[in-house]
Parts: sequence; structure tokens; C-alpha cells
Amino acid sequence: MVVKAIRLRETGGPEILRLEDYDPGKPGPGEALIEQRAIGLNFIDVYHRTGLYPTEKPFTPGSEAAGVVLEVGEGVEDVTPGDRVAYCVATGGAYAEQRLVRADRLVRVPDAVSDEQAASAMLKGLTAWYLLRRTFPVKAGDTILCHAAAGGVGLVLGQWAKHLGAKVIGTAGSPEKVELAKAHGYDHVIDYTKEDFVAAVGELTSGGKCDVVYDSVGKDTFPGSLDCLRPFGMFVSFGQSSGVVPPFSINLLAQKGSLFATRPSLFTYIAARKDLEEGARELFSMIERGAVQVRVNQRYPLADVGRAHEDLEARRTTGMTVLIPG
Repeated sequence: MVVKAIRLRETGGPEILRLEDYDPGKPGPGEALIEQRAIGLNFIDVYHRTGLYPTEKPFTPGSEAAGVVLEVGEGVEDVTPGDRVAYCVATGGAYAEQRLVRADRLVRVPDAVSDEQAASAMLKGLTAWYLLRRTFPVKAGDTILCHAAAGGVGLVLGQWAKHLGAKVIGTAGSPEKVELAKAHGYDHVIDYTKEDFVAAVGELTSGGKCDVVYDSVGKDTFPGSLDCLRPFGMFVSFGQSSGVVPPFSINLLAQKGSLFATRPSLFTYIAARKDLEEGARELFSMIERGAVQVRVNQRYPLADVGRAHEDLEARRTTGMTVLIPG
């Protein structure tokens, strides 16, 4: 069957994202064929398009989506045709009307969670899950700082951290984004275009600083993020929207208070099926209970994905964004 998919044949700007005919094929052993209803948009898609994260060509970007199982291959027991499912994978392939997915990467979506919520929350929501529950297990009374608080991960993380009882500080780049973050669990949000976030954190914590900094911005917030940490605090670098963190001497961590630093990846944390299922179960439970509100603020037709990338890179998007096939 021929369907439509975005196929990258080179690296470059958003203009290279072209919709082409594509045959997803029949599911082989351990695979499932998915009809996709909604596709999540993430910065990792930009990294694939620009070549920051190299891929073999031709390549279909996209790491997360939700839809319905059409057909399964031999040996598949985790899902059956007709199941509503969602996934996030490191291998791309989501920018398509239909696609094959390893069945052990699929999780069933509860009735109370919509396709758009599931598609937009898998990568970002599971990222918030591992950051808060595994990388640095946040507990009541902890003080945390999250950069890009009005972004997709930031909005989920703020609500989840507040539910855990933390004091939650964020940074954002406009008054509108500051207000959006404040509506999603943040106790304080620093507009970094108007204030020095390091000084502001010092004032907000009366000099006590933070237990952990979650940083997806990278170059522009380093080494300031380290200066926001109390002794023995943890710097968690999980993205680089402004560019990669420059090389630094490990002695810097000692000089700034015997700090810890880590560069985790979601796909390591969900490599085992049991961990994927646990993370998805906790995430969907938080959404069902209303502790985490997942609001899709932007929708684009799959054919208009170039404009979606332009808006994402220009920081014109907030919260969750989905691409709609068909």
C-alpha cells in the first residue's frame, strides 16, 4: 500500500522536508503496522534534519506518534489489531500516514487520553518522567530549576514536580511564556531576556540555590546552570536547543561545590520493555488524574511540516505541537 511520508534525502533547512509516496510494507516478525492519527513534533526532529544527529538517507523524521494497530507480524503478543497505541523511538519514521514499528515499543493508550495527547506526550512526558523519577528522584521539599519552562518538556515537568511537592523555578523568554509556565506548576518563572537567571535564583532561594538543574538549552545557559546549584547539586543536561555545551574541565565541578553532572538520554531509560511500560503507566496515570495537563497548542497538517519546523526553531511554539496526517 502506498501512503504519504516525509522523506529526507539531504540535510538542510525546513524547505527540504518533502511529502512523498511511501510503501511502509507488511509487518515482519515482532512488528506492527500502525495507522497514525497524530504525530508529535520535537527538537530532535530538527537535529535529524540539520545533520546534528546524523542519519542514513533517505530518512523519515519523527520520534513519537499515536494511532491504531492495523496488522501485526509473527510472534507479536504485546498488541493486537484495533488497539489504540502510542510510541516514541530513536530510529525516526513517525512523519508518515502509516508505518511499521517494533511491537515491543508500543504502549496501549487509555480511553481517557486522546490521540493528540498521547502523540505529543510520549517523548516529552517520558522525558519528564525519567528526569524527575530516575535521574534525580525529586521529593517533597527539593528546589529545582528547569530551563525552557514553557516548552513541551518544561510544562509537563513543572506540573509533575509540583505534584511531588518540590519548589519549582523555571526560565522562559517572554512575558507570555512566563505566564504559561506559571499556569503549569511553576512557583517562580524568570524571564531570562530581562533578568540574570543566576542572580534571580539566588534571590528566590535566599542564597540556598537548587538541588537540581534540568537544562535542555545548552550553550546559552552554561556555565550559569552550575552557579544555580548548591553543594552536591546535580546538573542534568538533556538537550542543546541553543547549541552544545562546550567542553569543560571536570575540575570545574569541584570548584563550584562538588557538583554532579550527567547527560542522560530517554532511550537508555526506556530500552527495557518493563521500564517503558512503567514510565508510560505513570505518565498516563498523571494525565488521567489531571495532575499533568497536556494541552496541544499547535496543530499542522503533515504536508505543512516545514512551517512547523520554522516555528519551532524560532521559538514561536509553546507546549505541545502535533502534525496531523491525511
